[in-house]
Amino acid sequence: MAQHGIESVLVAGRGPAACAVVAACSRLGVKAVAVYSEAERSARHVRLADDAVLLGPAPAAESYLAVDRIVEAARRSGVAAVLPVPPALAGNAALAGEVTAAGLTWVGPPAEVLERLGGDGVEPASEHGLLALVTDDGLQYATPVARDRAAGIARVSWTPDPGGEVPPGAKRLAEVGWRGLVTVGVAEDGELGEVAAGFSLDMSVLERAHRVDAVDLALAVAAGERAPRRRIREEHPPRAAVAVQLRATLPPGRAGWVTGRLPLSGRLRGATGQTEVVAVSGYDPGDRLDGWYDALLATVSAGAVDTATAARAAGATLAELPEAGVPHDGAEVYAVLERLADGDPAPGS
Repeated sequence: MAQHGIESVLVAGRGPAACAVVAACSRLGVKAVAVYSEAERSARHVRLADDAVLLGPAPAAESYLAVDRIVEAARRSGVAAVLPVPPALAGNAALAGEVTAAGLTWVGPPAEVLERLGGDGVEPASEHGLLALVTDDGLQYATPVARDRAAGIARVSWTPDPGGEVPPGAKRLAEVGWRGLVTVGVAEDGELGEVAAGFSLDMSVLERAHRVDAVDLALAVAAGERAPRRRIREEHPPRAAVAVQLRATLPPGRAGWVTGRLPLSGRLRGATGQTEVVAVSGYDPGDRLDGWYDALLATVSAGAVDTATAARAAGATLAELPEAGVPHDGAEVYAVLERLADGDPAPGS
Protein backbone atom coordinates (compact mmCIF):
# COMPACT_ATOMS: atom_id res chain seq x y z
CA MET A 1 0.00 0.00 0.00
CA ALA A 2 1.50 3.32 -1.10
CA GLN A 3 2.07 5.87 1.62
CA HIS A 4 0.27 9.22 1.68
CA GLY A 5 -1.84 8.43 -1.40
CA ILE A 6 1.08 8.97 -3.80
CA GLU A 7 1.36 5.80 -5.85
CA SER A 8 4.39 6.63 -8.00
CA VAL A 9 7.19 9.19 -8.24
CA LEU A 10 9.85 10.18 -10.74
CA VAL A 11 13.12 10.20 -8.78
CA ALA A 12 15.03 13.08 -10.35
CA GLY A 13 18.67 12.51 -9.46
CA ARG A 14 21.52 10.03 -9.62
CA GLY A 15 24.29 8.47 -7.54
CA PRO A 16 24.09 7.31 -3.91
CA ALA A 17 21.45 9.90 -2.99
CA ALA A 18 19.09 8.65 -5.71
CA CYS A 19 19.81 5.05 -4.68
CA ALA A 20 18.77 5.91 -1.12
CA VAL A 21 15.55 7.55 -2.28
CA VAL A 22 14.64 4.63 -4.57
CA ALA A 23 15.21 2.19 -1.70
CA ALA A 24 13.00 4.30 0.57
CA CYS A 25 10.23 4.34 -2.03
CA SER A 26 10.38 0.55 -2.17
CA ARG A 27 9.98 0.33 1.62
CA LEU A 28 7.02 2.70 1.46
CA GLY A 29 5.26 0.86 -1.36
CA VAL A 30 5.70 3.72 -3.83
CA LYS A 31 6.68 2.95 -7.43
CA ALA A 32 10.01 4.64 -8.20
CA VAL A 33 10.87 5.64 -11.76
CA ALA A 34 14.52 6.59 -12.22
CA VAL A 35 16.01 8.90 -14.84
CA TYR A 36 19.35 8.44 -16.54
CA SER A 37 21.63 9.83 -19.21
CA GLU A 38 23.11 7.94 -22.13
CA ALA A 39 26.27 7.48 -20.07
CA GLU A 40 24.45 5.74 -17.21
CA ARG A 41 22.02 3.33 -18.80
CA SER A 42 22.95 0.59 -16.33
CA ALA A 43 23.77 2.74 -13.29
CA ARG A 44 22.93 1.36 -9.87
CA HIS A 45 20.06 3.80 -9.26
CA VAL A 46 18.53 2.60 -12.54
CA ARG A 47 18.88 -1.06 -11.59
CA LEU A 48 17.22 -0.47 -8.23
CA ALA A 49 14.18 1.39 -9.60
CA ASP A 50 10.91 -0.14 -10.75
CA ASP A 51 11.26 1.61 -14.10
CA ALA A 52 13.55 4.15 -15.74
CA VAL A 53 13.39 6.84 -18.41
CA LEU A 54 16.21 8.13 -20.63
CA LEU A 55 16.69 11.89 -20.34
CA GLY A 56 19.36 12.63 -22.92
CA PRO A 57 23.11 12.86 -23.62
CA ALA A 58 25.81 12.57 -20.96
CA PRO A 59 26.29 16.29 -20.14
CA ALA A 60 24.19 17.05 -17.05
CA ALA A 61 22.81 20.24 -18.62
CA GLU A 62 21.29 18.07 -21.37
CA SER A 63 19.98 15.34 -19.07
CA TYR A 64 19.90 15.39 -15.27
CA LEU A 65 19.52 19.18 -15.00
CA ALA A 66 17.32 19.78 -18.07
CA VAL A 67 13.92 21.01 -16.84
CA ASP A 68 12.03 20.24 -20.05
CA ARG A 69 13.44 16.71 -20.29
CA ILE A 70 12.60 15.91 -16.67
CA VAL A 71 9.01 17.12 -17.03
CA GLU A 72 8.58 15.21 -20.29
CA ALA A 73 9.99 12.08 -18.64
CA ALA A 74 7.44 12.44 -15.85
CA ARG A 75 4.61 12.75 -18.38
CA ARG A 76 5.79 9.74 -20.38
CA SER A 77 6.19 7.54 -17.33
CA GLY A 78 2.73 8.31 -15.96
CA VAL A 79 3.90 9.04 -12.42
CA ALA A 80 1.82 11.01 -9.94
CA ALA A 81 4.68 13.10 -8.54
CA VAL A 82 8.21 14.33 -9.15
CA LEU A 83 10.64 13.90 -6.27
CA PRO A 84 13.78 15.99 -6.89
CA VAL A 85 16.81 14.62 -5.05
CA PRO A 86 19.76 17.08 -5.18
CA PRO A 87 19.39 20.73 -4.13
CA ALA A 88 20.22 21.75 -7.71
CA LEU A 89 16.85 20.31 -8.78
CA ALA A 90 14.83 20.64 -5.57
CA GLY A 91 15.61 24.36 -5.44
CA ASN A 92 14.82 24.99 -9.12
CA ALA A 93 11.76 27.25 -9.23
CA ALA A 94 11.30 26.72 -12.98
CA LEU A 95 11.20 22.95 -12.57
CA ALA A 96 8.77 23.18 -9.65
CA GLY A 97 6.49 25.41 -11.70
CA GLU A 98 6.56 23.21 -14.79
CA VAL A 99 5.84 20.07 -12.76
CA THR A 100 2.84 21.70 -11.09
CA ALA A 101 1.60 23.09 -14.43
CA ALA A 102 1.69 19.54 -15.81
CA GLY A 103 -0.80 18.49 -13.12
CA LEU A 104 1.76 16.53 -11.11
CA THR A 105 2.64 16.73 -7.43
CA TRP A 106 5.91 18.50 -6.69
CA VAL A 107 7.67 17.04 -3.64
CA GLY A 108 9.26 20.19 -2.30
CA PRO A 109 8.70 23.90 -1.60
CA PRO A 110 6.28 25.71 -3.95
CA ALA A 111 7.74 27.38 -7.03
CA GLU A 112 6.77 30.86 -5.86
CA VAL A 113 8.58 30.35 -2.56
CA LEU A 114 11.71 29.09 -4.30
CA GLU A 115 11.54 32.07 -6.63
CA ARG A 116 11.27 34.48 -3.72
CA LEU A 117 13.84 32.89 -1.42
CA GLY A 118 16.19 31.82 -4.17
CA GLY A 119 16.85 28.20 -3.21
CA ASP A 120 20.63 28.13 -3.52
CA GLY A 121 20.74 24.86 -5.41
CA VAL A 122 23.98 23.78 -3.72
CA GLU A 123 24.92 21.45 -0.92
CA PRO A 124 25.42 23.79 2.07
CA ALA A 125 28.98 23.34 3.30
CA SER A 126 29.41 26.04 5.94
CA GLU A 127 30.84 24.84 9.23
CA HIS A 128 27.49 25.08 11.01
CA GLY A 129 24.00 24.42 9.74
CA LEU A 130 20.52 23.12 10.41
CA LEU A 131 18.38 20.33 9.00
CA ALA A 132 14.60 20.29 9.39
CA LEU A 133 11.21 19.45 7.94
CA VAL A 134 9.00 22.52 7.49
CA THR A 135 5.25 21.97 7.87
CA ASP A 136 2.16 24.06 8.56
CA ASP A 137 3.02 23.63 12.23
CA GLY A 138 6.52 25.04 11.81
CA LEU A 139 9.87 23.28 12.06
CA GLN A 140 9.81 19.55 12.74
CA TYR A 141 12.87 17.46 13.69
CA ALA A 142 15.10 20.53 13.80
CA THR A 143 18.66 19.18 13.87
CA PRO A 144 21.73 21.44 14.26
CA VAL A 145 24.71 20.11 12.33
CA ALA A 146 28.46 20.76 12.24
CA ARG A 147 30.63 19.96 9.22
CA ASP A 148 34.22 19.17 8.35
CA ARG A 149 35.05 20.41 4.86
CA ALA A 150 37.54 19.64 2.12
CA ALA A 151 37.82 21.82 -1.00
CA GLY A 152 34.54 23.53 -0.10
CA ILE A 153 32.61 20.26 0.20
CA ALA A 154 31.34 18.80 3.47
CA ARG A 155 32.88 15.35 3.91
CA VAL A 156 31.79 14.57 7.49
CA SER A 157 28.72 16.04 9.24
CA TRP A 158 27.49 15.47 12.77
CA THR A 159 25.19 16.69 15.49
CA PRO A 160 27.07 19.05 17.82
CA ASP A 161 27.59 17.69 21.31
CA PRO A 162 25.77 19.34 23.06
CA GLY A 163 23.29 20.30 20.35
CA GLY A 164 23.38 23.78 18.84
CA GLU A 165 20.58 26.31 18.78
CA VAL A 166 18.02 26.81 16.01
CA PRO A 167 18.70 30.18 14.33
CA PRO A 168 15.72 32.58 14.47
CA GLY A 169 15.68 32.93 10.69
CA ALA A 170 14.96 29.22 10.25
CA LYS A 171 11.80 29.53 12.31
CA ARG A 172 10.45 32.01 9.77
CA LEU A 173 10.64 29.53 6.89
CA ALA A 174 7.17 28.20 7.65
CA GLU A 175 5.75 31.73 7.71
CA VAL A 176 7.00 32.50 4.20
CA GLY A 177 5.52 29.31 2.78
CA TRP A 178 8.45 26.88 2.67
CA ARG A 179 7.22 23.32 2.91
CA GLY A 180 9.25 20.12 3.00
CA LEU A 181 12.86 19.35 3.80
CA VAL A 182 15.39 22.14 4.25
CA THR A 183 19.14 22.29 4.78
CA VAL A 184 20.59 25.63 5.80
CA GLY A 185 24.00 27.03 6.45
CA VAL A 186 24.41 29.24 9.50
CA ALA A 187 26.79 32.19 9.42
CA GLU A 188 29.06 33.15 12.32
CA ASP A 189 26.57 35.82 13.43
CA GLY A 190 23.80 33.20 13.63
CA GLU A 191 21.97 34.36 10.52
CA LEU A 192 20.96 31.99 7.72
CA GLY A 193 23.44 31.51 4.90
CA GLU A 194 22.68 28.94 2.21
CA VAL A 195 19.11 27.64 2.08
CA ALA A 196 18.59 24.44 0.11
CA ALA A 197 15.67 22.14 -0.59
CA GLY A 198 15.82 18.42 -1.34
CA PHE A 199 17.80 15.50 -0.01
CA SER A 200 21.08 17.12 0.84
CA LEU A 201 23.82 14.69 1.77
CA ASP A 202 23.51 15.91 5.37
CA MET A 203 19.89 14.77 5.56
CA SER A 204 20.88 11.34 6.86
CA VAL A 205 22.04 13.11 10.04
CA LEU A 206 18.42 14.10 10.66
CA GLU A 207 17.26 10.56 9.83
CA ARG A 208 19.66 8.85 12.22
CA ALA A 209 19.17 11.45 14.98
CA HIS A 210 15.37 11.15 14.98
CA ARG A 211 14.87 7.61 13.62
CA VAL A 212 12.79 8.83 10.67
CA ASP A 213 12.74 8.34 6.91
CA ALA A 214 13.24 11.62 5.04
CA VAL A 215 11.37 10.35 1.96
CA ASP A 216 8.39 9.43 4.13
CA LEU A 217 8.40 12.92 5.66
CA ALA A 218 8.73 14.68 2.30
CA LEU A 219 5.86 12.69 0.76
CA ALA A 220 3.65 13.40 3.77
CA VAL A 221 4.08 17.15 3.37
CA ALA A 222 3.67 16.98 -0.43
CA ALA A 223 0.41 15.09 0.06
CA GLY A 224 -0.95 17.97 2.11
CA GLU A 225 -0.77 16.35 5.52
CA ARG A 226 -0.57 18.98 8.22
CA ALA A 227 2.16 17.11 10.05
CA PRO A 228 3.86 13.76 9.56
CA ARG A 229 1.79 10.82 10.75
CA ARG A 230 4.79 8.95 12.09
CA ARG A 231 5.86 10.64 15.30
CA ILE A 232 8.84 9.78 17.43
CA ARG A 233 7.76 8.08 20.59
CA GLU A 234 8.58 9.90 23.81
CA GLU A 235 10.82 7.06 24.95
CA HIS A 236 13.11 7.70 21.95
CA PRO A 237 14.48 11.25 22.25
CA PRO A 238 16.86 12.58 19.58
CA ARG A 239 20.32 11.00 19.62
CA ALA A 240 23.72 11.89 18.23
CA ALA A 241 24.38 11.23 14.55
CA VAL A 242 27.27 11.33 12.09
CA ALA A 243 27.23 11.23 8.27
CA VAL A 244 30.16 10.52 5.95
CA GLN A 245 30.66 11.15 2.24
CA LEU A 246 33.18 8.91 0.47
CA ARG A 247 34.45 10.46 -2.77
CA ALA A 248 36.67 9.31 -5.60
CA THR A 249 39.82 11.37 -6.08
CA LEU A 250 40.25 10.80 -9.79
CA PRO A 251 41.33 13.88 -11.75
CA PRO A 252 38.30 15.95 -12.89
CA GLY A 253 36.69 14.48 -15.97
CA ARG A 254 38.47 11.13 -15.76
CA ALA A 255 36.38 7.97 -15.62
CA GLY A 256 37.20 4.81 -13.69
CA TRP A 257 35.90 1.35 -12.89
CA VAL A 258 34.77 0.22 -9.47
CA THR A 259 36.29 -3.23 -8.93
CA GLY A 260 35.87 -3.69 -5.16
CA ARG A 261 32.82 -3.49 -2.97
CA LEU A 262 32.16 -0.10 -1.41
CA PRO A 263 30.57 0.18 2.07
CA LEU A 264 27.88 -2.48 1.99
CA SER A 265 24.50 -0.91 1.31
CA GLY A 266 21.91 -1.61 3.95
CA ARG A 267 20.92 -1.05 7.53
CA LEU A 268 23.24 -2.49 10.16
CA ARG A 269 23.13 -2.58 13.95
CA GLY A 270 25.90 -2.16 16.48
CA ALA A 271 26.79 -4.85 18.94
CA THR A 272 24.52 -3.40 21.62
CA GLY A 273 21.54 -3.02 19.30
CA GLN A 274 21.39 0.69 20.19
CA THR A 275 23.75 1.95 17.49
CA GLU A 276 22.37 2.18 13.97
CA VAL A 277 24.55 2.34 10.85
CA VAL A 278 23.21 2.86 7.33
CA ALA A 279 25.44 2.69 4.25
CA VAL A 280 24.36 3.59 0.72
CA SER A 281 26.61 2.82 -2.23
CA GLY A 282 26.14 4.39 -5.64
CA TYR A 283 28.13 1.65 -7.39
CA ASP A 284 28.62 -2.10 -7.38
CA PRO A 285 31.76 -3.96 -8.48
CA GLY A 286 32.02 -3.73 -12.27
CA ASP A 287 30.24 -0.35 -12.49
CA ARG A 288 31.79 2.53 -14.40
CA LEU A 289 32.39 5.78 -12.56
CA ASP A 290 31.76 8.31 -15.30
CA GLY A 291 33.88 11.43 -15.50
CA TRP A 292 30.89 13.60 -16.35
CA TYR A 293 29.43 13.56 -12.86
CA ASP A 294 29.95 14.04 -9.13
CA ALA A 295 32.62 11.73 -7.75
CA LEU A 296 30.56 10.68 -4.72
CA LEU A 297 30.92 6.92 -4.24
CA ALA A 298 28.95 6.17 -1.09
CA THR A 299 27.53 7.61 2.12
CA VAL A 300 27.60 6.17 5.62
CA SER A 301 25.56 7.47 8.54
CA ALA A 302 25.31 6.35 12.16
CA GLY A 303 23.13 7.17 15.15
CA ALA A 304 24.18 6.47 18.73
CA VAL A 305 24.05 7.69 22.30
CA ASP A 306 26.79 10.27 21.68
CA THR A 307 28.85 11.69 18.83
CA ALA A 308 31.98 9.71 19.69
CA THR A 309 30.10 6.39 19.58
CA ALA A 310 28.40 7.32 16.29
CA ALA A 311 31.78 8.30 14.79
CA ARG A 312 33.33 4.99 15.83
CA ALA A 313 30.41 3.09 14.29
CA ALA A 314 30.68 4.98 10.99
CA GLY A 315 34.45 4.60 11.01
CA ALA A 316 34.21 0.83 11.38
CA THR A 317 32.72 0.66 7.88
CA LEU A 318 35.69 2.54 6.42
CA ALA A 319 38.54 1.03 8.44
CA GLU A 320 39.08 -1.98 6.20
CA LEU A 321 37.67 -1.05 2.80
CA PRO A 322 38.89 -3.39 0.04
CA GLU A 323 40.69 -1.97 -2.98
CA ALA A 324 37.90 -0.13 -4.81
CA GLY A 325 39.58 0.19 -8.20
CA VAL A 326 39.46 3.99 -8.00
CA PRO A 327 41.36 6.22 -5.55
CA HIS A 328 39.21 7.78 -2.83
CA ASP A 329 39.43 9.96 0.26
CA GLY A 330 38.59 7.19 2.72
CA ALA A 331 41.79 7.68 4.73
CA GLU A 332 41.16 11.40 5.16
CA VAL A 333 37.53 10.85 6.14
CA TYR A 334 38.52 8.13 8.60
CA ALA A 335 40.97 10.56 10.23
CA VAL A 336 38.11 13.02 10.86
CA LEU A 337 36.01 10.24 12.39
CA GLU A 338 38.90 9.26 14.66
CA ARG A 339 39.11 12.85 15.86
CA LEU A 340 35.39 12.86 16.64
CA ALA A 341 35.69 9.49 18.36
CA ASP A 342 38.43 10.98 20.56
CA GLY A 343 36.10 13.78 21.66
CA ASP A 344 37.32 16.64 19.47
CA PRO A 345 34.10 18.18 18.10
CA ALA A 346 35.54 21.27 16.37
CA PRO A 347 34.66 21.60 12.64
CA GLY A 348 37.63 21.93 10.32
CA SER A 349 38.46 22.54 6.69
